[in-house]
Amino acid sequence: MRVVFMGTPDFAVGTLEEIIKAGHEVAGVVTQPDKPKGRGKTLMPTPVKEVALKHEIPVYQPKKVREAEFVETLRKIAPDVIVVAAFGQIITKEILEMPKYGCINVHASLLPAYRGAAPIQWSVINGDKESGVTIMQMDEGLDTGDMIDKVVVPIAADETGGSLFDKLSQAGAKLCTEVLEQLENGTAVREKQPKESTTPYAAMIDKKMGNIDWRKPAKEIEQLIRGLNPWPSAYTKLQGKTLKIWKSEVREESFGTQPGQVVGIEEDALLIQTGKGSLAVKELQLEGRKRMDTSSFLRGFSVSEHEVLG
Repeated sequence: MRVVFMGTPDFAVGTLEEIIKAGHEVAGVVTQPDKPKGRGKTLMPTPVKEVALKHEIPVYQPKKVREAEFVETLRKIAPDVIVVAAFGQIITKEILEMPKYGCINVHASLLPAYRGAAPIQWSVINGDKESGVTIMQMDEGLDTGDMIDKVVVPIAADETGGSLFDKLSQAGAKLCTEVLEQLENGTAVREKQPKESTTPYAAMIDKKMGNIDWRKPAKEIEQLIRGLNPWPSAYTKLQGKTLKIWKSEVREESFGTQPGQVVGIEEDALLIQTGKGSLAVKELQLEGRKRMDTSSFLRGFSVSEHEVLG
């Protein structure tokens, strides 16, 4: 099939590579404009652009895909199908209806659950037991199009947003090529989604979300820590400095003290009181220092019981 691929971050890279490997003609890759990074503000290509250039595929980076000039460019490419994976722009009706097989989207949830921008992190934050990928026929709504195929991916007890991201990226890449084959041979079956999502909208993640509210139960805080690992990370304050928490364990015991108080110092953990139960902090990073396990941290930094975090 003649494919145009639209994607931007690492999540989309595996899908593009699988499409190429499957022998489809990728006639163009559309990705977000390069962004300045680092102290020198050097313009850096997106991960998807890097793959496209490696395979000598034409790259297009319109500020808005709805611009008339780009729409005309797309029309001249004349794709059989457009594959969208974490692209980052709204696709207009004109583009959705352009290819023979329309536009399909690789969405990192089991639709109709977790419509929105950040389904991976929210499924970990909410303590789900499973996630997955849905290949969907795109329409004008936000993740509301007909579902073509799904794959379920279990969420491990120690799953982080980052580790689930990798699993779903691989699963989605494989599933997408299977769906392209179904479209081409006429075996694709479409299932309409219900009007309402089965979960709250998976809103975009921002840094403020990582600020730990110690009044919440230990279980909720531990899930937040895993869901926001590696970005933007969960954090609190210790002696006036930002303290990122990377790994923790839920403890059932409560100590009748205020939430956020250090209630125990173990060889490999700081024990913090929460709104329900306590949290054993196993891996952390103090502002200006490297990420490390708690035992290493305690050898070089003094923390006393009764200190209050936050």
